[in-house]
Amino acid sequence: MIDWRKSNDVLGTANRGNPTESGLCTLCRADCTGKCETWLASMVGRKLLYPRDFGMVTAGSGNTWHIGVGYNSLRIQGRLYGAYGLPPGLSDPVDDCVFPHVNIETSFGRHQPIRCRVPWMTGALGSTFIAAKYWESFAVGAALVGFPIVVGENVVGVDRQAVFENGRVKHSPELDRRVNTFLRYYDGYGAIIVQMNVEDSRNGVAEYLIDKYGDKIVIELKWGQGAKDIGGEIQVTTYEYAKLLADRGYVLDPDPNQPGVKEAFERGAIRAFARHSRLGYTDRHSREAVRENFMTTVDHLRRLGYRHITLKTGSYGMEELAMAIKYASDAGLDLLTIDGSGGGTGMSPWNMMETWGVPSLLLHAKAWQYARILADKGQRPVDMAFAGGLAREDHIFKALALGAPFTRLVCMGRALMIPGFLGSNIEGVLRGQEREVIVDGQLVRTDKVHGNWDKLPASVRDLGQSPEQIFAGYYEVERKVGKEEMKNIPFGAIAIWTLSDKLAAGLQQLMAGARKFSLAALDRSDLVSANRETERETGIPFITDERNDIALEILNS
Repeated sequence: MIDWRKSNDVLGTANRGNPTESGLCTLCRADCTGKCETWLASMVGRKLLYPRDFGMVTAGSGNTWHIGVGYNSLRIQGRLYGAYGLPPGLSDPVDDCVFPHVNIETSFGRHQPIRCRVPWMTGALGSTFIAAKYWESFAVGAALVGFPIVVGENVVGVDRQAVFENGRVKHSPELDRRVNTFLRYYDGYGAIIVQMNVEDSRNGVAEYLIDKYGDKIVIELKWGQGAKDIGGEIQVTTYEYAKLLADRGYVLDPDPNQPGVKEAFERGAIRAFARHSRLGYTDRHSREAVRENFMTTVDHLRRLGYRHITLKTGSYGMEELAMAIKYASDAGLDLLTIDGSGGGTGMSPWNMMETWGVPSLLLHAKAWQYARILADKGQRPVDMAFAGGLAREDHIFKALALGAPFTRLVCMGRALMIPGFLGSNIEGVLRGQEREVIVDGQLVRTDKVHGNWDKLPASVRDLGQSPEQIFAGYYEVERKVGKEEMKNIPFGAIAIWTLSDKLAAGLQQLMAGARKFSLAALDRSDLVSANRETERETGIPFITDERNDIALEILNS
């Protein structure tokens, strides 16, 4: 069993719960007082790239565990000479080959590429209540940094205030809030992607969005996710809400419309209801029928006016992976997100999450192989994003290099939610639990902060007592939006900016060490396998075999 360390003395970090390969705890709490690496980096930023207590310490690597097949069993290859992908005008091998010159901007899309300042995106933040609570932090942070954010499935269906006519949505305040919060700070980088499942399609979500927002929205079809192989779930605790959802066509467990259920709830025998979504394509009995349905759906979305369409698939087997890559490529989709097992969830059956599906590295390695087959036949494979248990800058490097040149983004779920939680907790203490958003002197709305702390914990007080002291990225955000606008910026968004700065700087440093100065220059030669099993499963050479032939030439010359 891999002994993932629960604490890191070099960085001064610790996990409250059981750590995973991602460095995040198995159970990540919104009220956590620290201090895993992602949590602490959301305040101190790129400082956490280095050992603590400079001038008083030396540090040695403890990462000697390379057991099994996983991202931890890939290592990054450094180079002594060369410079690949330097921006135009830079050519000096000494003065220009420095990590700040590494360009980590990316883009994705077939005909009208979407630009992103950094090569990551959020996971799908849908109908789970934790996504709704912290949406302001997530969306504002994504817009300010310039990476895509995904509105997950079922947001319209669970919106209590949504208005339906003949089964089609006519007004959804919650979906509008999600979209408009991002668009307020959108500056041409990143995107807001809205995901659709079976219920969303029936509810007319695509039609509602295109009528109201036009081509500002990227629409995403959903086949699945890595956390579970059934539809999305939430838990509700009132009978009235459960009945509303059942009446809107969802599967409720137990069914509030069944005899005796209401009485059982009122007497306390039933205390909560689980709302489930349907499986996709359950009425199709062959992959040919699935393809036909898929292509028909894509054509329908294009006729509605959508310029950008994406697909999200989960950790199914090789047949479904090949279908996703082939069909998305043939349809000219802009992005395919491939979510491996080992990622996170808002609500999934736990043992299902632990035992189903293809682990991320195995799935991603096969995705590259299948995309390569299409490319070698002269076809253009769909741009891809890899997801599933990825959180740090080394994960980003490895995923992009493993899938190069087809992988354009790394999709991260909980890692980009943690700063939202943390910032909200700090804001709740320092500002109070409500934030009034003022535009041109007018009150636009009042947002709940959803802080969980009564006072700042020692791990935060050690950094300061004000947001300017606590968040290393505070003044960078202020420089971008202006002093007056800072009062409208959620602390969670500042924390997302600060964490993103750490991830960006760390990625730049790793790329500079590999002498790759743009993302387009990354390829699989930048990785080596730390054990033979990983070499066999990924096709990445074993660490001492890579360039061994060149080494022998040098020695025998």
